[in-house]
Amino acid sequence: MDEDQPNASRAAGVFLAFLRQGLTAFGGPVAHLAYFRRDFVERRKWLDERDFADLLALSQFLPGPASSQLGMAIGRRRAGVLGMLAAWIGFTLPAAAAMIALAYVTPWLGSAFGGGWRQGLKIAAAAVVAQALVAMARQLARGPIRAGMAIGGAAGLIVAHGGPAAQVLALAAGAAFGWALLKEPPPETPNLSTRPAAGPAAFACLAAFAALLAALPFAAAALREPLLGMASVFYRTGALVFGGGHVVLPLLQSEVVGRGWLDRDTFVAGYGAAQALPGPLFSFAGFVGAAQTVGPGGWIGGLVAVTAIFLPSLLLVPGLLPFWDRLKMAPEARGAAQGLNAVVVGLLAAALWDPVLTSAIRRPGDWALLAAAYVFLAVARLPPWLVVVGFAVATGFLA
Repeated sequence: MDEDQPNASRAAGVFLAFLRQGLTAFGGPVAHLAYFRRDFVERRKWLDERDFADLLALSQFLPGPASSQLGMAIGRRRAGVLGMLAAWIGFTLPAAAAMIALAYVTPWLGSAFGGGWRQGLKIAAAAVVAQALVAMARQLARGPIRAGMAIGGAAGLIVAHGGPAAQVLALAAGAAFGWALLKEPPPETPNLSTRPAAGPAAFACLAAFAALLAALPFAAAALREPLLGMASVFYRTGALVFGGGHVVLPLLQSEVVGRGWLDRDTFVAGYGAAQALPGPLFSFAGFVGAAQTVGPGGWIGGLVAVTAIFLPSLLLVPGLLPFWDRLKMAPEARGAAQGLNAVVVGLLAAALWDPVLTSAIRRPGDWALLAAAYVFLAVARLPPWLVVVGFAVATGFLA
């Protein structure tokens, strides 16, 4: 596109580019990053390698879905705020629509095919989470300090039976230990070309992020409006998820299943189905939101959940981007991020045990199916969507 093209026209191009990604980007967050680099650095040349690496570092530093936040940052750099919104909508729309639709057809699938397909989804989800846990542990829990923090976080959460308060305390402890023990030297000289100037808009975004995080729970309790209560839960989840898409599982499980909004089996089966779709794993929120209110207005619950879980990222990306150079050079901030990521590995390990394994493993033969699914993913390197669909179909016929 021409550099003089107005932002509105460029934003339309951003939407179409990310809609294509949302329809074809299978494989989860790590694969999304590779797709983005190939399309936006190599093919379209919207940014160079160093710009891409700098925006990727920001997306991994922030809470929330790393690949979606990278897409938002690319869209913002390409076409301003309109470009950021266009990138988010284009990338999220296909998977979110599919997950909301799944909430409507799940009761019909159960009556038509029985519960076997659900069991396949749960076993496939367990294998996907186990594979993600191993990969994250290798990257984020290296060394005795990080490994100890991950193990301690997992043990503490299993003993405490999870819960939002316990998870927030574990994350806070990880940040504090990382700040004190894991100070990292700054990276090479920062790249300034991707950074807009700090201004009132950035401060307004950060203030809105903090105000919503603090005020939504009180507003939901005072007004007793179900959709506002749902928005509060999903906003808090989106604001506290460190480590990527799979970490949404333990935070949402404690909020949603713990409140009785969904039963554990439906929750895990829906999460398994999300692995078979392109686009962000956070689109799983659409299933959870719509499944609580299935009926003529169920899609509204799905839209509220999807918007609320992504809203923290939509505020943090433009809010922190102008300050990123200074922040990433601070050893204490980098250490706090490392500590958070180590504890996130523990959170995912605790979630693998409960609710994933406790829901998926019902008989000895399920362990064999789980091992087979893991081999297909980690050894044969089959795409997750193929494993998920294959196990759902196979267990449906077996049942």
